[in-house]
Amino acid sequence: MTMLVQIITGTLGALGFALLYNIRGKRLFFAALGGLIATLCYCVFGLFIQSEVLNYFLCSLLVSLYAEIMARIIKTPTTTFIITSLIPLIPGGSLYYTMTTAFSGEISTFIDKGIYTLSLAGALAAGIIVVLSFAKFLGKKRI
Repeated sequence: MTMLVQIITGTLGALGFALLYNIRGKRLFFAALGGLIATLCYCVFGLFIQSEVLNYFLCSLLVSLYAEIMARIIKTPTTTFIITSLIPLIPGGSLYYTMTTAFSGEISTFIDKGIYTLSLAGALAAGIIVVLSFAKFLGKKRI
């Protein structure tokens, strides 16, 4: 899949989930923009970083930072942008192959793919936690 197609589909996926979560108005545009940023970061970092787990972590950091900034500008909850923006990065293919090997009885392959899938999901969660914790820390420092 070419990068352009991947970026377009990632943006449309984020837009679709934003509509599904009933996001309206200017928030809808910025939620889709978050999906574009997530997919663009994933594609660009993928050119330079060999580790897909590190790629997921860095993309999650940037998208979470974007969500935190936009939430403060638009005065809306951060989760509005984090959830929709990270949709293109969910490791669905990896999860599919994990489950396929589980049902086919290939236990050692299932364990390998399962650990890999969990590490991708953990990288996404870790990126979110780092940014949200840092934002909360800065918010308390101001008071």
